[in-house]
Amino acid sequence: MATPRVSILLPARDAEATLVACLRSICRQSAADFECVVVDDGSTDRTVERARDLARHDSRICVLEGPRRGLVAALQQGLTACNAQLVARMDADDVMHRDRLALQLQAMADDPGLAGVGCHARAFPTRSFGDGTRNYMEWLRSIRSEDDVMRERFVESPLLHPTWMLRKSTAIAHGYRDEPWAEDYDLLLRMLGAGERLSVIPRTLHGWRRSQSCATATDPRYSEDRRADLKALRLCDGPLAARPDYVLWGHGATGRRLRRALAARNRFPVAIVELDPRKIGQRHHGADVVAPQAVMGYRDLPILICVANLAPRAEARRRATSLGLIELRDYWCCA
Repeated sequence: MATPRVSILLPARDAEATLVACLRSICRQSAADFECVVVDDGSTDRTVERARDLARHDSRICVLEGPRRGLVAALQQGLTACNAQLVARMDADDVMHRDRLALQLQAMADDPGLAGVGCHARAFPTRSFGDGTRNYMEWLRSIRSEDDVMRERFVESPLLHPTWMLRKSTAIAHGYRDEPWAEDYDLLLRMLGAGERLSVIPRTLHGWRRSQSCATATDPRYSEDRRADLKALRLCDGPLAARPDYVLWGHGATGRRLRRALAARNRFPVAIVELDPRKIGQRHHGADVVAPQAVMGYRDLPILICVANLAPRAEARRRATSLGLIELRDYWCCA
């Protein structure tokens, strides 16, 4: 058989309730030249039977069975089995817009220097999630270009993992790692840190199912503390690689969490920027508490802006820019 244009990498565990809808959305793709590699991770329900039933009617579906080893092992096994030069990620409880593959394939063909591309998504069913997911989806929709992906990378993962399409060579070169934090965010930060280019199609081409039992809601690897640990590691490889001190702009819950994670890696703030005039002039954790304009006295230090949510973060960026600071040179948004 001829090599397909794209391989869809789809790990699954105990997904019999959602897998049929997922695979049907894949089989309806307007770009029909694909293979779908379903990697069963030791399911105890009828996941394998559901996948094989559909595979008997569509030869583009390939089912790999194995013991329960975890998501990273399933991803690595499936990645090795993919035959195409491009690999599209998919989750077993999600659905694809029928033009997702076609538009991503076109984006990758138009720019051979791209390592990968994501797309926007809608979360469903709406009754199953709260303000946290709504805020996250609003932020993801604000990411509309390659520059946005780079600028927002330390806020949170700017590309939703099941929407990715990567060059297989890039995915193999960097690989998924079994670490105490999210494997997708870890891979994304390592790719960007290595100079790979990642972009996004600013169209809603993916349906992202949310539930109280999904891994992102229950697995400690996806917790805020683990995310802060991962950010701290990659910040120490990047903006904070040359020296141990920095300026922390914002000391709410996210700022405190990142400060603790950086302290564990011997990085400490010399100043903390606050807006509350009652706090200015105090000292916290060995750092001077200062007003935003006072950061000009620390121009030789990297500034980490830890201000949660779109509007407050945009205001912090506006203030920093008005002081003549340049993002990704003088300051980085980390929340």
